[in-house]
Amino acid sequence: MSVELRLALQEQRGADLAQRVIRLLGPFAGTEEALDAGCGTGAVALALAPHVDEVVGVDTRSDYLEAARATAPENVRFQEGDVMSIPYGYAEFDLVCCHRVLHHVRRPELAVSELARVARPGGKVFIADQLGSIDPLLSLELDRFERLRDATHQRLLPDTDIRGYLDANDLVLLSSEVTREHVDLEERLVLGGFDEDERLRIRGPAPAKPYEIEVGWYVARKPGM
Repeated sequence: MSVELRLALQEQRGADLAQRVIRLLGPFAGTEEALDAGCGTGAVALALAPHVDEVVGVDTRSDYLEAARATAPENVRFQEGDVMSIPYGYAEFDLVCCHRVLHHVRRPELAVSELARVARPGGKVFIADQLGSIDPLLSLELDRFERLRDATHQRLLPDTDIRGYLDANDLVLLSSEVTREHVDLEERLVLGGFDEDERLRIRGPAPAKPYEIEVGWYVARKPGM
């Protein structure tokens, strides 16, 4: 996904994301150390910044990080790092966040293990991602379509998989919810930099119609303290 598309989506979703982050992860003491793993252009890090002591964002793409630094307040810093191998030690963060990242990861179960590893006992792990279907045939079709419009896409996870990964890492689910989003496919493809031929290949011959996706939001607690 291009930097321009990431920033456009961040602007569209920014106010709603900030409100949801505050509602799901608050109340805050103001002393928390937070991690935004797979931060992209910093949407979650920027939403957390007014409420915590410090936020660290890590991502593998230097162009995303450069764009994120351009608007970051003093208590937010960004560095290169992979959600599959987070460059921090055990139990370093009170809040560990991973927003719309898991479907880009080849081994999402290992990514969730990393999120759990760097969370402090008593800390919270926040995961949000577009959801797949428990119907394997429908999931294959969804993944085929998502991969056409974003080559970094791996696999949409159904709700049961994400819950299973949390449970496998002894994380206690505190809350979960599913929201629905209407996506303007044509607008998304244009913002993504696809030319007319590429847009035709992805959407087919008919004019692109808005479609609906489901996003799962999960907050879990690491036992201890």
